[in-house]
Amino acid sequence: MIRRKSQILCLWFLIWDLAMTAVAWIAAYHLRFESGLIPIHMAPLDIGLCYHNIPMVLTLAAVAYGFTGQYVIHRFRRLREEVLSILKGTALMGLLVIAGAFGLKDPYDSRMTFLTFFLLTAILVVTARRFSWAAIRWLRSRGYNQTQSIIVGTGRVARKAARSLRQTTWLGIKNIGFVEDQPTRWTSDLDILGTTADLPGLIEKYQVSHVFISLPMNRYHEARKVFDILSQTLVEVRLIADVPELAGVAFTTTTFDGMPMLGLRESPHFGLNKVVKRAMDVALSLVALIVLSPGLLLIALLVRWTSPGPVFYRQERCGLNGQPFEMLKFRSMRTDAELQTGAVWAAKDDPRRTVLGAFLRKTSLDELPQIFNVLKGDMSLVGPRPERPVFIQKFSKTIPSYQARHCVKAGITGWAQVNGWRGNTSLRKRIQYDLYYITHWTPWLDLRILWLTVWHGLFHRNAY
Repeated sequence: MIRRKSQILCLWFLIWDLAMTAVAWIAAYHLRFESGLIPIHMAPLDIGLCYHNIPMVLTLAAVAYGFTGQYVIHRFRRLREEVLSILKGTALMGLLVIAGAFGLKDPYDSRMTFLTFFLLTAILVVTARRFSWAAIRWLRSRGYNQTQSIIVGTGRVARKAARSLRQTTWLGIKNIGFVEDQPTRWTSDLDILGTTADLPGLIEKYQVSHVFISLPMNRYHEARKVFDILSQTLVEVRLIADVPELAGVAFTTTTFDGMPMLGLRESPHFGLNKVVKRAMDVALSLVALIVLSPGLLLIALLVRWTSPGPVFYRQERCGLNGQPFEMLKFRSMRTDAELQTGAVWAAKDDPRRTVLGAFLRKTSLDELPQIFNVLKGDMSLVGPRPERPVFIQKFSKTIPSYQARHCVKAGITGWAQVNGWRGNTSLRKRIQYDLYYITHWTPWLDLRILWLTVWHGLFHRNAY
């Protein structure tokens, strides 16, 4: 059943891919020779040559598209995977078309027309795919093109998988129930259809197409037994790994010499992502420095005027890879604040604060000099808040995945802070939000956090 539906979708996509390729081929001719947008330094080619070559172009396109995996259709395929396969297919098709035209000594040999054709093809095929998937998802969300699934297990991950399937209706996968060899009274609210031994019969009875194995880590040895049972069927089987507590940062899959390999502690901030984030930090910090310079100067004068001591307070914090650096702040406490108590967290109505310092801490204006830390490269505008080494040694022993937050640069503000987890609030919650930020980072998330910081940052109830 799944194969028949997949074959229909493959045929649908093939037809549209070839149609868009033909449109791009004809449009490239008109853009090159008739639009006036591209300078012409040669006599226009006969449009008849353009139409004459369409069968060759479409034949080579079908071969290239199939070879690069454009018709590997399944419900969990990600957008970037599809776009990448389309770009590969377009590139291969371009090489084949050029080679074909050269081999046949075809007079239709305009290089600019070919380049325009390749670019238009990629754009049109991706656009058509997006519209097709939007229509398919709309139909699935209304009950069409549905398939059935069973979840093996009844634990936390199994329940989350069932909830996700209910919410992502566009997948078109309906979970009809669970199978469990060790039911307890805590699973009485679930539709348990039987045990793993009953799977073949349940699959045939309910026409199941997908089975999700969602067992806790201490029962992974049972997954082999389940897979052996399912080997008698033709369903698609997926293992939902119960490793979020271990992962902490990111979860990736790859192969190494044919062996499947799971990445549990990999930072997504590398390569182009790292360059983009650094460019944003420098550009936005320079703008902020120019705009805020009068205010920074005024605060510096007030700090010096209202209490004896330096304007800035330098404190050792740990950032990327746990490396220490000196973080700058406007001084908001007396110069002898830690002589007797040592390193302690600030408390509400802290008696060590100066008169101006109470206001600066309440409004977070004391953090503004950290813009210089960002420009220097020690910090980022957005990221987990840096902590002092003495506290890190303590927290890393009691809070799982605490050290994972050091795989990126520390920030002036962060996802935890704009969601209210700052000051004397749950440290575990703060870590959860920090890890969410690290694994879901995008430039747009940084801009959103910066906007929320400006919008909600002043006079926060947990700031002191």
